[in-house]
Amino acid sequence: MSTPSALHRPTGVPLTRRMAARCVLIAALALSLLPPGRIQAVLEVVRRGARPASAAQAKSARDAICAVSLFCAGPRGCLPRSLGAALLCRLRGTWPTWCTGVRVVPPFTAHAWVETDGHLVDEGVPDDYFARLMTVAPTVRGDR
Repeated sequence: MSTPSALHRPTGVPLTRRMAARCVLIAALALSLLPPGRIQAVLEVVRRGARPASAAQAKSARDAICAVSLFCAGPRGCLPRSLGAALLCRLRGTWPTWCTGVRVVPPFTAHAWVETDGHLVDEGVPDDYFARLMTVAPTVRGDR
């Protein structure tokens, strides 16, 4: 038996932001095909020189990615959605914390998301719902 669900596709995303999201989405989809360690290594290079993203900036990027891709707006699109949101933030000179992890309660489910200041961005679950296994946080000055 399946459970009916509806995807939330954000509206009101400006055309220029949607175009940027489409370009970034291509890179995010390609990056999502790599092994986890390689994804982390690439993101650690890409984040250099960026200041930490605010919650509003990260949500805006996430909304733009979901507005241009129904796959990313869906439950199985978490990896390209989180990668796209992080890369879109980077285009504007900021970086959220990119995370992957698992649910802390059964059943086992892997997930990828972005967060700011330890708070999940627009995931609809409490901040401690997932155990973080891999993170790429903004760099601190002098940190490489």
